[in-house]
Amino acid sequence: MMGGGRADTDDHAGSGLPGAAMRDLEAAGTLHSYRARTYLFHQGDPAHDVYLHRTGRIEIASVSPNGHRILHAVIERPQLFGELGVVGEITRTATALALEASEVWSIAGDTFLELLDAHPALSRRMLAILARQLAAHEEFVEDVLFLDLKGRVAKRLIRLGGGPEAAEPGVTLPDMTHSDLADQVGGSRENVTRVLSELKRRGIVSSEGRRLRLDDVDALRRLAGR
Repeated sequence: MMGGGRADTDDHAGSGLPGAAMRDLEAAGTLHSYRARTYLFHQGDPAHDVYLHRTGRIEIASVSPNGHRILHAVIERPQLFGELGVVGEITRTATALALEASEVWSIAGDTFLELLDAHPALSRRMLAILARQLAAHEEFVEDVLFLDLKGRVAKRLIRLGGGPEAAEPGVTLPDMTHSDLADQVGGSRENVTRVLSELKRRGIVSSEGRRLRLDDVDALRRLAGR
């Protein structure tokens, strides 16, 4: 079990969940192993369970009404996901895909709600997660409305580099494809590739193998309207 040997007040492995809540979640759940490229659930499915990541990488993505794919997150460390449908009593708002061999706990929705009642700290953590999801959604909508694609790409690159205040010249970003970046900024792969090519010509970013390096963070901030 992941929570073994930790004090009840400790956060578990960076998940933000108290050790006691983590142990109860694991004890109430069933551990599943997923092969790479296996779907855990699809957008629009009934939401019967909540999931707790253990190992591997899980992609959370959705398709908008106009057909655009939106990449919300890649989960690589212990954290809850799939809780929105259970708490809100709605169908899945996104699809979860194992990008590599992964292990995940599933907890029945009714059991999860009982655990929220038993662990106030878990309830507060849930509220924080939902608040961040709402803020991120509102920010994405504002970006689509008020920033052109180049500005959205620049803003996303800064965030991947550590955030508006922390990003520094020379930082290398996580490995990702142009399609992944396009999914995160609400554009097509072809147009994002053209934007990146322009940024490279201007010396704002460069490539290190399959990874991008931020060379002129101030220029990216200007493009992002910061």
